[in-house]
Amino acid sequence: MTVGDAPPAPAAFRRAVASMRPAEVRPEIELEDIPAPQRLAPYSAAIGASVYRDDDELAVGRLIVLFDPDGQRGWDGQFRLVAYVRADMEPEITEDPLLGPVAWSWLTESLDAHGAGYAAAGGTVTRAVSEGFGNKAEDPVTTELELRASWSPLQEDLSGHVAAWCDLMCLAAGIPPLPPDVAALPPRRREDPEPFRT
Repeated sequence: MTVGDAPPAPAAFRRAVASMRPAEVRPEIELEDIPAPQRLAPYSAAIGASVYRDDDELAVGRLIVLFDPDGQRGWDGQFRLVAYVRADMEPEITEDPLLGPVAWSWLTESLDAHGAGYAAAGGTVTRAVSEGFGNKAEDPVTTELELRASWSPLQEDLSGHVAAWCDLMCLAAGIPPLPPDVAALPPRRREDPEPFRT
């Protein structure tokens, strides 16, 4: 090792990151590696996703895995997952006072459905309305849902957590989850210069 070389990441972190690369993803979802924040933990990795129907992007998100061999306050372990999902929604849906609890239940129920044990979960659900003014006054009003969450996985294998996050993104985009006995098709290929590497 030369001066300035970083030591290799711990084996537990490398195994966890490898488990985030699913063999199958729903055809509506495209995954890719993205840069991870470097100041939240000694080790981190991230994936990004988009949900498409035809060529329309309905939702985007990112999932970050943080690893600190010493743990951090509030983590309940060495790992922490941080998720973000943003989806366009109809105005009448964002006006529903139950949207926050329902969107949060999409996450927790998806984690449970995939057997992804977790602890210390917390997050926020935000509704955003964008209106144009001035030379953008003719732009249509748009409404969005944003969900930000973090939780501590109870196991090193993060595949169930990734599957749950993908289900959450589909639900936010208005696409129901696949029944348990239905397999996802291989991901469709788009013209993407940075495809998710498996």
